[in-house]
Amino acid sequence: MAQYDNLPVYKAVYDLLLALFRSSHNLQREYRYTIGEKLKEELTELVILIYRANSTREKGPLIHEARERIELAKLGLRLLYDLRQLSMKQYVRYAEMTENISRQLAAWEKYINGKKNSEE
Repeated sequence: MAQYDNLPVYKAVYDLLLALFRSSHNLQREYRYTIGEKLKEELTELVILIYRANSTREKGPLIHEARERIELAKLGLRLLYDLRQLSMKQYVRYAEMTENISRQLAAWEKYINGKKNSEE
C-alpha cells in the first residue's frame, strides 16, 4: 500500500487547506466563523477520506464522498468570492486547486471502477 501522504491528490488537498488557513484571517468575522470554518472542516474531512480510501480495499464509496465534499468546497469558495471576501486572484487560485483535486478524484474513481469491472 502506498503511503497516503505521497498521493498527489492528498498533497493537493493539503495545499488547499493550508492556503485557506493562511488566508482565512482576512475574512470578515461574520464569514470567518461560518463559511470559513465550514470550508476548513470540509477540506479536513476530505483529507481524512483520502487517507481512508487509500487504506481500504473498498475505495469506491469513500472516493465518491470525497468528490461530493470537493463540490461543497467549490460552492463555499464561490460564495466567499461573491460576498467579496476573496479577491479575484485568490478565487482563481483556489478554483484551479479545487478543479485539479476534482479531476484527480474523478480519475481515481474511474480507475477503481475499471479495476472492479475487470475483476468481475
